[in-house]
Amino acid sequence: MTKGSLVEVWEKINYLLVEKKISKKEFADKLVALTPKLKRTDEAPSSQTILGYLYGKREIKVELIPYIAEVLGVSEQELFTFDLEYAQNYNYKQSKEVREILELLPYAPVSVVAHIKEQLQKYKKLYDESTKSF
Repeated sequence: MTKGSLVEVWEKINYLLVEKKISKKEFADKLVALTPKLKRTDEAPSSQTILGYLYGKREIKVELIPYIAEVLGVSEQELFTFDLEYAQNYNYKQSKEVREILELLPYAPVSVVAHIKEQLQKYKKLYDESTKSF
C-alpha cells in the first residue's frame, strides 16, 4: 500500500487478485482474452503491458476499467473504492476477513446478529478504556 490510507487503482486490483486467488499472469491472460481496445492504438494491450499496470509501472487506461472489473467479478466502482482498511489498526489481510463476514451476515439469524453486535460493543468498550489510559 502507498503512504497513509491512499490506495492506487493498481494496488486495489492486486488486493482483489490476492483475495480472489488469481495470479497476475492468469489475470493478464483473461484480460487479453477479452480483447479490449486501447483508444490510442486501437489494439488490445499485451500481457507485458498489463503486468506493467499491475506493478504500478504504467498508468492504467480508463477504457480498460470495464474489462478489468469483468475479469475480477466486481463493479467498476469497486476498483475506486479504497475502503480496504475497516479500522485504523487493521491491515488489508484483516479487512478481507471483515469483508467476508459482511457478505455472510445476511444469512445469519437475527439472534446471531444481536449476539455479534453485543460482543463487538464489549470489545469497543475495552478498546476505548485501554486507549484512555495512554
